[in-house]
Formats: sequence, C-alpha cells, structure tokens
Amino acid sequence: MLRTIAMLCAALCGLTLSHGIAAQPKAGALPADVDPASRSRLPALTRADLDAEGQAIYDRIIGDDPPPKTGPRAVTLYSPKVAEGFALINDYLRYNGALSPRHTEVAILVAAWEIEQVYEWTSHEPAALRYGAPQAVIDTIKYDRAPANLSAEETLIIKFGRQLMREHKLDSALYAEAVALFGRKGVVELATVMGDYVMAGMVLTAVDQHSPEGVTPLLQTR
Repeated sequence: MLRTIAMLCAALCGLTLSHGIAAQPKAGALPADVDPASRSRLPALTRADLDAEGQAIYDRIIGDDPPPKTGPRAVTLYSPKVAEGFALINDYLRYNGALSPRHTEVAILVAAWEIEQVYEWTSHEPAALRYGAPQAVIDTIKYDRAPANLSAEETLIIKFGRQLMREHKLDSALYAEAVALFGRKGVVELATVMGDYVMAGMVLTAVDQHSPEGVTPLLQTR
C-alpha cells in the first residue's frame, strides 16, 4: 500500500515538474528572431555583401582577419561608415589614449554595468583582469557596492561614471578630483570612453546580441 502511494506521489510530482519545465525556454535557447550564427537579430555580413565603398572600409577595419560573427564590428558593418567611426575611436581610446589600458577597461565596465550590457561586460571583464584591475574593483562595479579600499583612480572612475549616468551631471568637486588625477585631456577621454561604450552597447542591445556560443555571460541582468 505504501509503495503504491509513493509511486502515485512520484507520478504526480513528475507531472507537476514537467508542466513547470514546459512553461520555460530551455537554458541557453536563443529567441526566435536571433540568428544562431551571429547570435543577434542581424545575420553576419561578409565582405562580398558590401558595395565597393563598404568593401574598402571592411578592408581597413578587418584586413585579413576572419569575418567577425558577433560584437560591434559585426553589427556596425551593416553601416560601414558607422563601423569605421567606431573602429577609429575605439582603437585610439583603448590603445593610444590618455588613460592606461587598466583604467580604460574599468571605465568600460562602469558603462556596461549602467546599461546592463552583458555582451560588453563579458568581453571586458577578462580584459580588465589581464591589464591588472583587482577583482575587488570588478566586484565593486558588478555588485553596485560603494568603493572601499580601492585606488584613488579607480574609486574616481566608478564615482565619475555613476554620477554621470545616474544623475546626469558631474559636480564641481568630482570634476576637480578627476582633473587632478587624469588631467583635462584625461577627463575628456574618460567621459568619451564611457560614452563610446554606452553608444556601442545601445546598438548591441537593439539587435539583441548574445555572447558567442560556449561563452558564459559574466553579468546578470537586473
């Protein structure tokens, strides 16, 4: 009798669980309008898809590298002049700008977190670590904590980005601190880095860009 009751309970529980599972998409499943190769709403372009002017821009941006399937370059190639502008400013800010690569990556993470851009965050958290950003800095941004026991520069970057993007202003004291730490050129480029990645992130969000297959997202949406 007890065995019969146990089997009946198991059957009922299994039925309940199966209904719950059926009501939710499979883990990792892409939305119906997302291309499985590009992982976005836009199929990946190749050089052959572009006109002569677009191909010339493609050659300057991509060169002999494999055609990009995901990310800002893959998406913005649908408008080659936009892609060229993105590439020009990104390459300058990340590799030749006034800020160190470490501080640039921290600024990118601040911007990506504020707009919940999972693709950008997942791409740039490892870069920030490679360039020497402490895990404590990354966790302060990721978990929206008040900066504590961080460097003066990284504390400033976090406060700078949060005030700009949450309050839509930068007060005089914080501006003066930013100039003291990074100089006037550095302040302009700090704001530009954040604005650049907000702009790129908006484009990625519009086309619902997912991380490449096999890459685990490193940021949870809120």
